[in-house]
Amino acid sequence: MIGCPPLCPTERGYTRAEHVKTTSEPELGVLREAIKMTAWVIQMMVMVLSVFTGSSQGKRDKVLYCSACKAIVDELNHSISQVDPKKTINVGSFRLNPDGTMKDKKVPFARSETHLSELLDSVCNSMSDYALYVDPITQHKQYRRFAPRSSASTDDFPDFKNFQFDGPEASNDIKFACETLVEELEEEIISVLSRDRQENVHEELCSRVSDYCEDSSRANEEL
Repeated sequence: MIGCPPLCPTERGYTRAEHVKTTSEPELGVLREAIKMTAWVIQMMVMVLSVFTGSSQGKRDKVLYCSACKAIVDELNHSISQVDPKKTINVGSFRLNPDGTMKDKKVPFARSETHLSELLDSVCNSMSDYALYVDPITQHKQYRRFAPRSSASTDDFPDFKNFQFDGPEASNDIKFACETLVEELEEEIISVLSRDRQENVHEELCSRVSDYCEDSSRANEEL
């Protein structure tokens, strides 16, 4: 019926609005079922991914990842110590001056978020200076730095004969562990290392946050 208004009768006795509603109800039902199915598929994918992530983390070598975590802290602290403590950086502030301009705030550059983010971008390159070390008395294994820094004395480094140099694969392993930890814990690393007081950083990041290293306080309690 040409030119029929929205509520005029159609040939089957329905108004145009009723006709549209009647013919679209099956389509709406199919759409609802499709939405339910999509939601179920997404839920199952999330569950599978969480199980896979948990199991893969559970299979990680704790000696490797504990060593990588401690190495990250050591390398960052060393780099921070090389910066002039008087050097500062301007950071944004939400406070306004009386004239309406933004008030600047200065913080020490060494432990600023900007500097720590820059250090994290390259910290894992230092993992080539680490190798598996076996304590000759306790047989405890951990990756330790074997290459002295230019400003450090070689007297502070352990005996080379207690290191296990297994070629580039071992170096790649700890570098991969380092990159994984940086990706997973970047915010926590910056948060902890940006503090003025640096106490028990190894335990906080590597035991309490990541749970790859044994917490010495818990170990003492168990003893």
